[in-house]
Amino acid sequence: MEHNHDHSHHHHTTNKKVLFWSFLIIFSFMIMEAVGGILTNSLALLSDAGHMLSDAAALGLTLLAFNIGEKSITANKTFGYKRFEIIAAFINGVTLILISIFIFIEALRRFVEPPEVSGAMMIIAFIGFCVNILVAWLLMKGNAEENLNLKSALLHVMGDLLGSIGALVAGALILLFNWNIADPIASIIVAILIIISGIRITKDSLHILMEGKPTNVNIDEMKRSLLSLSGVQDVHDLHVWSITSEFPSMSCHIQVTEQTNRDQLLEEATKILQDSFSISHCTIQMEGRNISSCESCDHS
Repeated sequence: MEHNHDHSHHHHTTNKKVLFWSFLIIFSFMIMEAVGGILTNSLALLSDAGHMLSDAAALGLTLLAFNIGEKSITANKTFGYKRFEIIAAFINGVTLILISIFIFIEALRRFVEPPEVSGAMMIIAFIGFCVNILVAWLLMKGNAEENLNLKSALLHVMGDLLGSIGALVAGALILLFNWNIADPIASIIVAILIIISGIRITKDSLHILMEGKPTNVNIDEMKRSLLSLSGVQDVHDLHVWSITSEFPSMSCHIQVTEQTNRDQLLEEATKILQDSFSISHCTIQMEGRNISSCESCDHS
């Protein structure tokens, strides 16, 4: 249990570091683009600065969520503020969907009025591509596979990276073959990829907010494992949920025989839950045969 806590804390520190540097790089580049756009009266630069602003906001929100999540447990918040990380992931997921809808609308407009592509726009797209590659690489050094909050920020950057690639490919096709339709087609492909990611993040975060079961946990297998322990007669009121994507929890009632060593059984049950199901926080209520279960509870 202690090793797990240290491991989780290490990931948390790494995630915060990569988020801080990623935010700093994106935000700095956004300011440079905005100033450049104003000085040169370039709509393309200002537009790309707007994209960077959405990335900076997503990264800033994710970093804020990590900081708030570290706040101490209080009498009113008995699990602390860790759930705020999932709220941030949900907000990021929804904004990904909104951004993709905006790209769709903009792409339809460009079918009617194809944009003019200049060498300067290609340079902007290339610089944006390099910046997003650097930031995506930094974020991948974190724990994005397991941490939904960090994953949502990474998907924002990946969406912008795809946008830069699309702009470069479309710009090359327009300059070389005068194929103006390439720009809106590339935009629509990028929008589809972003909306898929946005829906997935929104769905996963909503699942956690609704106290859904972690996808890697098999409830029937968990119940069988607990029933296989010596002295266990029945397992009911079994509930499994997540506080965050890295903090699975469970609670259950275990009916035991009178001769059972409850301390030893508790130790064995906790070990099975930790080793086989990666449950780091469990609450087990042991009861004898004569204890009547709560009628209002849902029994597994």
